[in-house]
Amino acid sequence: MSKKYTAKGIQVLKGLEAVRKRPAMYIGSTDVHGLHHMIYEVVDNSIDEAMAGYCNSIVVSVSPGGVVMVEDDGRGIPVDIHPTQKKPAVEVVMTMLHAGGKFDHDSYKVSGGLHGVGVSVVNALSEWMEVEIWRDGARHTQRYEIGIPVSPLRAIPLEENKEKTGTKITFHPNPAIFSTMEFSFDTISQRLRELAFLNKGININFTDKRFGKSHNFQYDGGIVSFVKMLNENRTVLHSKPIYINEKKDDCEVEIAIQYNDSYGEKIFTFANNINTLSGGTHLSGFKTALTRILNSYAQKNNLFKKGKNNKIVLSGDDVREGITAVLSVKLPEPQFEGQTKGKLGNSEMMGIVASILGQKLGEFLEENPAIARKIVRKSIDSARARDAARKAKDLVRRKSVLESGSLPGKLSDCSVKDPEHSELFLVEGDSAGGSAKMGRDRRFQAILPLKGKILNVEKARMDKILSNEEIKTIITALGTGIGEDFDISKIRYRKVIIMTDADVDGSHIRTLILTLFFRYMPELVTEGCIYIAQPPLYKVKKGKKEKYAYNEEKRIQIIEEFGGEKGISLQRYKGLGEMNPDQLWITTMDPERRIMRQIVLEDMVEADRIFTILMGDKVEPRKNFIQENATYVKNLDI
Repeated sequence: MSKKYTAKGIQVLKGLEAVRKRPAMYIGSTDVHGLHHMIYEVVDNSIDEAMAGYCNSIVVSVSPGGVVMVEDDGRGIPVDIHPTQKKPAVEVVMTMLHAGGKFDHDSYKVSGGLHGVGVSVVNALSEWMEVEIWRDGARHTQRYEIGIPVSPLRAIPLEENKEKTGTKITFHPNPAIFSTMEFSFDTISQRLRELAFLNKGININFTDKRFGKSHNFQYDGGIVSFVKMLNENRTVLHSKPIYINEKKDDCEVEIAIQYNDSYGEKIFTFANNINTLSGGTHLSGFKTALTRILNSYAQKNNLFKKGKNNKIVLSGDDVREGITAVLSVKLPEPQFEGQTKGKLGNSEMMGIVASILGQKLGEFLEENPAIARKIVRKSIDSARARDAARKAKDLVRRKSVLESGSLPGKLSDCSVKDPEHSELFLVEGDSAGGSAKMGRDRRFQAILPLKGKILNVEKARMDKILSNEEIKTIITALGTGIGEDFDISKIRYRKVIIMTDADVDGSHIRTLILTLFFRYMPELVTEGCIYIAQPPLYKVKKGKKEKYAYNEEKRIQIIEEFGGEKGISLQRYKGLGEMNPDQLWITTMDPERRIMRQIVLEDMVEADRIFTILMGDKVEPRKNFIQENATYVKNLDI
């Protein structure tokens, strides 16, 4: 390497070269997530037209080979010559970063996307792209290859429907850039459904021509329909969601709230149609106002004055028990924290949301006393259980993240104290736990055996949850706390690996643990800390040769490799306890050889729906879900 650092060492990337050089900087990654983000960026432009009031319909399709088409009936990207760039405006938008109508508040009051870089980035990362624009009585077309125009903008006068306007973008992601070209029908559908909910009345049609599947999304009820869908498998306290839609200081706040009889809370927040998974200032304003208004209403209407209840002050946890809410804000200059825009940072939004919710919710409660009393009574019931829950929390709260004296006795800890380099196995049963303790690498692998099935947290309040010995043990071992006390910075192990038997009971235990994490420690999931161990189903042996099979297909393949059935010994593992420590290490725990599935949360709404169906009170939705998905189950032991 040359020690000289001169002007020759400074590389200037022209046009969209910078995007192709570092694509992950612009779309997050070049894996399946980045691939889907390409579609979302183009769709976001059409949604911006809808938010501005100029677009009613969006059509999306994926064709064989991964060709994507997005068409809208908006105004159409401008085609006249740009005053400074001296080329058609559409070409400027398609080939230059930070060029677009989103910087001009006369064109768009609010917008999502990548603030003007979106469609040009998609162009840069596509093998080819074609744009068609209908406006000014003509159809305008241009083609690009790796982001570079290969033809001039052509205009073909319209003979019919001369008033037609809109934009159609067709592109093929560059297979040299993306690690996969496989679009997911479900993933795209979930995002488009979300956008349809958030933009009342917009019609979004999606067709996957590879499989002949399609969806049409249109929700005239907007986020009210969204909340109803979220609660469709729950028992609600009031049939009609509370709906608020107000504007203040160039910002629009839209809120839908409906309480159910569950003990958890589910609040989805959005800013300019972007899912703010980590919340932000708008969520803080929502929580503050909700707590203040319900306390004020209960105090004013003497709902606390029964026995010792006059001393009650409802906490945030109390007033949010059983709430399902969607909070959507639209603002001119959103400030997002983090590359993935997971958290809204605009300080003014806290006051705006708190002011609007405080006023409008207060009015609703006064006008609907029966509903108000149901909500407050549920909150008071929660407060009554809170003291017991607090005492239980104190029992599981560790004094220090690294203070081994406060660790549960069942835990066999590791010697490494750096969370980034240590992992915790949650193991089903004492027998398997014993094998895991003997087979592990003690430097970085900790073992926590679990006895039986933990409590189903979907059906229990916090005080009951924290009285469950196995749950207390898990929380204490992790060191993070739970619920509002959860702090991921205190985590002791960045890898938490659920290791259960490959049978029905093992699957149930795994689902119970995942429900605990999803409902009360969701950051463990969103931060990618949760893994599922994959123990083998079979050991195949012939002579001195032996191999492990993790599924039926692999078993058949190994038998063929060994030359057929003759002389083959086949061992079927019914449980982890049947493996000795060496076998468990080789097959399931050795980082060099093991197979693990990381739990990734792609769609919070769908995950919430599935956990509610599988772990909730209603039998019929669960029965239907099992019947619909039974065909996907392999290797079922009965």
